[in-house]
Amino acid sequence: MDYRERLKQLIKEKSLKVADKPIFKLSSGKLSTYYLDLRTITLDPEGGYIIGNLIYEMIKDKNPDAVGGLTLGADPISYATSMVSYINKNPIKPFVVRKEPKGHGTGKQIEGNVKEGDKVFIVEDVVTTAGSSLKAAKVAKEAGLEILGIIAIVDREEGGEENIKKEGFNFYPIFKVSEFLSKK
Repeated sequence: MDYRERLKQLIKEKSLKVADKPIFKLSSGKLSTYYLDLRTITLDPEGGYIIGNLIYEMIKDKNPDAVGGLTLGADPISYATSMVSYINKNPIKPFVVRKEPKGHGTGKQIEGNVKEGDKVFIVEDVVTTAGSSLKAAKVAKEAGLEILGIIAIVDREEGGEENIKKEGFNFYPIFKVSEFLSKK
């Protein structure tokens, strides 16, 4: 099975919503004529399996200790990647970055079995301006984690890649949104 092509098909069938005028409000606050609801795929058994395999293949040779990102978009992606890595006898731990430090207990902002010095990838479902990815990377870096790069399932091609590179991180999108919105 060609995982990339199958994922592309799933995104077209289940995730991409298109309108004639900008009616979709993005997390950045902008309005758009299209919306990618990738949770329909990241929270699906087949979608998770495919995403986990694609990302595992992208990162396995870079020997990361962990993969994670800002909750909620990154959570199923990091869990799927971790499970596939375990099945392949090359465990990569998942971690979650809370939007704010926990208000009780230990007050942690990162959950998971990561420690200072671990090499990690930040994952994200969709990158527009990269605000969520960069917030996760900042928290991870402050915790002493070494960021190997930021991976997105889809780059909306609206400045996110430039913002990520400006902060000194490598960016690895699986798809560019132009692959889905090209003229017929």
